[in-house]
Amino acid sequence: MRATLAVILARGLGTRLRQDDGAVLDEEQATVAASGAKGLVPVLGRPLLDYALHELAEGGVRDVVLVVPPGDSPLRQRYELDEPPNRVRVRFAVQEEPRGTAQALLSAREAVCAALGATPDREGRRHFLMCNADNLYTAGAVAELVDARGPSLIAYDADALVREGGLDPERVRRFAVLDIAADDVLTDLVEKPEPGHPLLARTPVWVSMNLWRFSDAIFDACADVTPSARGELELADAVRLAIQRGERFDVHRRAEAVYDLTHRRDIATLEARLAGRIPRP
Repeated sequence: MRATLAVILARGLGTRLRQDDGAVLDEEQATVAASGAKGLVPVLGRPLLDYALHELAEGGVRDVVLVVPPGDSPLRQRYELDEPPNRVRVRFAVQEEPRGTAQALLSAREAVCAALGATPDREGRRHFLMCNADNLYTAGAVAELVDARGPSLIAYDADALVREGGLDPERVRRFAVLDIAADDVLTDLVEKPEPGHPLLARTPVWVSMNLWRFSDAIFDACADVTPSARGELELADAVRLAIQRGERFDVHRRAEAVYDLTHRRDIATLEARLAGRIPRP
């Protein structure tokens, strides 16, 4: 069955974005960067999230659940009241405290079930996509998961992220590296691998940029994970637990750019690479 709903994790604190790294920003960009709201950072006059919603819509997504902080969030103000998207229907889920990506996804459970309604697959499960608010994925990658046969993820060639996306190699080396079986099934993933980790010696190195297709079974795994060494409830641990419980994640490999907004200096790179694009969210 097609998965035409996407959960976007937009609750992050944007700690690194708040830090002044010497990048030259206009007044609006500086104000939003200081708030840490990555999805609202203006890129050529439009919030980054407008471009992300455009690519999701182009890839076949029709409903979106935005995970936001409690209260009158600027994200909610824009996408619910000021400028609701025309091509996707937006719902909101509140993550009360920023305790990690697994807890962020779990906070979307009620909204996802309400949006999907009674549309399970033959095993009684409902399917949806999940992605980050501070990454810009291609419509082609989105479409691949919308039409996938079941739980899946996009695996990105680490060298292509550097070559095509302009990402710093050191940043890419801190992404979750994937252990993929010969039949293109995910067997494990390692967050922030240490230098010399065996998976980093493979060619090519395949990493996750957090573009997933899940069944609603992932919610139980998210509910059961325990805090990591960093004290957070990590999505990687929930995926690992789901695999242990028998969930199969098919891997779709792509060698292409994913644009990333982590630091203020990334804004200029995004503007150069998105020049001429007019998002239609």
